[in-house]
Amino acid sequence: MRVIAGKAKGKQLKTPEGMLTRPTTDRVKEALFSILQFDLPGTHVLDLFGGTGQLGIEALSRDAKEVVFVDAREEACCLIRENLKRTGFSGKVVRADYLTYLAHCKERFNIVFLDPPYAEVFLENALKRITEIDILQSGGIIATERPFGKELPWDFPGYERSRDYKYGKTLLTFYRKK
Repeated sequence: MRVIAGKAKGKQLKTPEGMLTRPTTDRVKEALFSILQFDLPGTHVLDLFGGTGQLGIEALSRDAKEVVFVDAREEACCLIRENLKRTGFSGKVVRADYLTYLAHCKERFNIVFLDPPYAEVFLENALKRITEIDILQSGGIIATERPFGKELPWDFPGYERSRDYKYGKTLLTFYRKK
């Protein structure tokens, strides 16, 4: 796993042992950031299911101003900190359950990455909660990754949904705040 573009292009990121974290493939990550490339510079980003930190680190490499990484597992938070150190970036790493973090979040973001464990309902719950609270700037984007076959709601008041982008067995979907 590596940083694809930007200031830290080519830097290797440490990957987790075991199956508790499923890192985004380079192909999907490249597609995701090609879609977001003009929205990234100067942004405040939330990587809600941080895992390895690779999505937030890729955003920092491509000129995001600030990234908050959230993960419930201490091992993941340590891995994010190590990958930040490897790339020379800094970011805020928060160990918390995603719903607990969202319940107490006072920050506002331009982009939110949602790439939770596929087999759970975390994605649906996070989307619902984020669209209910006011943590996205006007025009802000929620970028989701999910397995092919897992459906997401089309309608959230105040948000427009993009079409699905399919890469193998993975779908990317974006919601933009009106």
